[in-house]
Amino acid sequence: MRTYDFSPLWRSTIGFDRLFDLAETAQRAGEDNYPPYNIERLSEDRYQISLAVAGFSPDEISVTAAQNVVTIEGGRADKIEREYLYRGISARPFKRQFSLADYVQVKSAAFENGLLKIELVREIPEAMKPRRIAINGAPASNVQQLEAKAA
Repeated sequence: MRTYDFSPLWRSTIGFDRLFDLAETAQRAGEDNYPPYNIERLSEDRYQISLAVAGFSPDEISVTAAQNVVTIEGGRADKIEREYLYRGISARPFKRQFSLADYVQVKSAAFENGLLKIELVREIPEAMKPRRIAINGAPASNVQQLEAKAA
């Protein structure tokens, strides 16, 4: 696996700490692909994460959202000892984390047909949306002439 050294960028950038942390975390992430998942864009500001959690019930899975990270954990308490001749459906405990962009929030989670579906929505606060700023200082005579022409 190829690694990158971000230290030169640390010296010349300000305010990109979170971006570099995410890149370093992605580099260190192992190749654990359990449980398999999909990330879909449903519209411009709506997303869905689907995890294949066959063998788990909804009460054995927890979804936690905190500080731009959604964490899904699953674990089974097999109280019944079973003798498997072949075990192809993995039911091992897992913990999967997804980093979320600013203003992306978890709206809901649903369990259907062995898939855990987590709905995400980006909601930008009104104070953060672009707004038009009026320009002050136009000479009064110009404004009166423009109004007269419009009438």
